[in-house]
Amino acid sequence: MWQANVLIVICSFFAMEAVAWLTHKFVMHGLLWRLHEDHHKKNPSSFFEKNDYFFLIFAIPGIICLALGLYTSLGSLLYIGLGITLYGFAYFFVHDIFIHQRFKLFRNADNFYFRAIRRAHKMHHKHLEKEDGECFGMLWVPLKYFTEALKRKQKNA
Repeated sequence: MWQANVLIVICSFFAMEAVAWLTHKFVMHGLLWRLHEDHHKKNPSSFFEKNDYFFLIFAIPGIICLALGLYTSLGSLLYIGLGITLYGFAYFFVHDIFIHQRFKLFRNADNFYFRAIRRAHKMHHKHLEKEDGECFGMLWVPLKYFTEALKRKQKNA
């Protein structure tokens, strides 16, 4: 039985990458651009951004699933909520800490995977307006960035 629960957590985690991609492309760069805009046009005098509200927007389904899974007979929701929450932690560490360096940690991480996601995110941020965006994913980005990073690593070896 525990294997099924672990599978639910893993599937929920990876499903969140699709949810994040779709939300980023069609909601953040669409209807809720006003909340996301300051992430592309950073105010250097402020640590916080309106974009940080998306943390709450994404956390609410996870919290609801965790609560319903704990306090009802819908136990599988607990594991869905756990997958969502783990994705939230991964997003925070990769996006806010590693990529944007909001906390000065892991500045010199030299790994082809991390190089690829950092490069793809940089390409996303070259667009300052909501139109013409690219690379909306966080943990999985277009293959060309992984290939580019791997070639660069092999060249430097």
